[in-house]
Amino acid sequence: MIVKSVLEEVNLTIPEVKEIFSGLANLLSEEETGYEFRRALDHVNTFAKLTAPQSRELVNELRKLEKMKEEIAIRIADIIPLSKDEVRSIYAKERFSLTETEIEEILDIIARFY
Repeated sequence: MIVKSVLEEVNLTIPEVKEIFSGLANLLSEEETGYEFRRALDHVNTFAKLTAPQSRELVNELRKLEKMKEEIAIRIADIIPLSKDEVRSIYAKERFSLTETEIEEILDIIARFY
């Protein structure tokens, strides 16, 4: 498939991609789906931990926090960190660090969804 131009770019969580890919897999025959598509579908099936609506709701809840960018919220919704160290590793490349209270707030929000 040749893409002529990008019309819109949207950040999606892994469960949202899984929902889209599953719909495409139902429409296409085995021959029409390429190797890359099947591998990507297998990947999202393996790593999706929430449903698409749950993951989007989690992202929206995380976005309400002070130091939360959309990209980080999506990464957290994809990985579902369960410890403080995992949350810190997600924020490792950021120019700021989180306090213990902020990390616990993130973990509390995750606990409501997972």
